Amino acid sequence: MKNDIKSKEAICEIEVAFRVIGGKWKPLILWFLGEFHTLRFSQLQHLIPDITHKILTKQLRELEEDNLIERKVYAEIPPKVEYSITDNGKEIIPILDMLCNWAFKNNLFGYNLKYNLCEESLKNIVLPDDN
Repeated sequence: MKNDIKSKEAICEIEVAFRVIGGKWKPLILWFLGEFHTLRFSQLQHLIPDITHKILTKQLRELEEDNLIERKVYAEIPPKVEYSITDNGKEIIPILDMLCNWAFKNNLFGYNLKYNLCEESLKNIVLPDDN
C-alpha cells in the first residue's frame, strides 16, 4: 500500500512557524477569529475585503489542517458553516499583538495602513448576518 502522507521538511522552527501562520492573510484571519471567536465565511470576507473567495477558502483550509481553526458545518439548507479559533490558534494572538507593537514602534516602516487593527476596538464592527 502506498503512503499518501507527504513528508514536510524545514530548516528550523522559525521556518515552520512562518509557513503555518505566514503570508498576507493568515495572520488577519487568526486576528479576527481571536477577536470575534466565531465567524462565518461572508463575515471574514467583510472584514478582509481585499481577499478573494478562492484565497480565503485556501487559507481557511490550511489553517484548519494545521489545527489553528476549526470548521463547524450545520445540517441546514442553505448550509451554515462557522469558523472558530482553536486553543492552539489562540496561542498565536499574543505574538500577533507583539508584531503590531513592533511595527508601530518602527513607524510602520513607512507603510500607510488601510486599517489599524492593533489600535481599534473591533467589537463595534457590524458584521453581515448571512440570512
